[in-house]
Amino acid sequence: MSSKRLEGRIALITGASRGIGRAVAMRFAEEGATLILVAKSSAGLEEVDDEIRELTGKTATLVPLDMTKHADIDKLGGSIYERFGKLDILIGNAAILGTLSPMGHIKSRDWVKVMDTNLTANWRLLRSCDKLLRLSDAGRCVFVTSTVGHVAKAYWSAYAISKAGLEMMTRIYAEEVAGTEIRANLLNPGKTRTTMRESAMPGEDPETLKSPENVTEPFVLLSEATCTHNGMMMDEHCDISK
Repeated sequence: MSSKRLEGRIALITGASRGIGRAVAMRFAEEGATLILVAKSSAGLEEVDDEIRELTGKTATLVPLDMTKHADIDKLGGSIYERFGKLDILIGNAAILGTLSPMGHIKSRDWVKVMDTNLTANWRLLRSCDKLLRLSDAGRCVFVTSTVGHVAKAYWSAYAISKAGLEMMTRIYAEEVAGTEIRANLLNPGKTRTTMRESAMPGEDPETLKSPENVTEPFVLLSEATCTHNGMMMDEHCDISK
């Protein structure tokens, strides 16, 4: 077992049923966190919960939730307050890739779905949980971004623009909470072996990519009560930049 760096901290993780979200959930469980796991798939959440129970003897609070159902996100903060009274860590990980094609060829409904999932859902999540984070002695927010969120790349328009918006949202929130105990940061995990990466790069050899389990350390660093970074971006090597 680990050194329990998140002992007693209440952490909400979106996109927790697979990939990076699942790996972060398992690592946070090892570090002693009390988990609220959000994902669209109930079956996927239950599988992760079974693994957590086997590993730690504890269970997580499971929240099956479609991130495009914004009214459900709005209710989440109240439900967390009733059960836990606060929130210490918010991990905004859930995202979809959408269509990779020339910008003029993207269908309106596909564009809206990417923005709803990757950007608007995270704003509503932050709005729903803001008061809960302020009730923590060290509220921590970590939103997962991508290199294409700040480096233009042809054909990645909807996904890249949603991540660029997410980065600006996080930095503005960081400015707004600078005088509080909350710290909000971004994390770019880089090239990781996930189903999204496989869809985006179908000809890529997955064995050349790091596993989701290998990118959990920066999530822990940014979630610790001792973290002082705010409005910054950390990569998979734990290097920090503005």
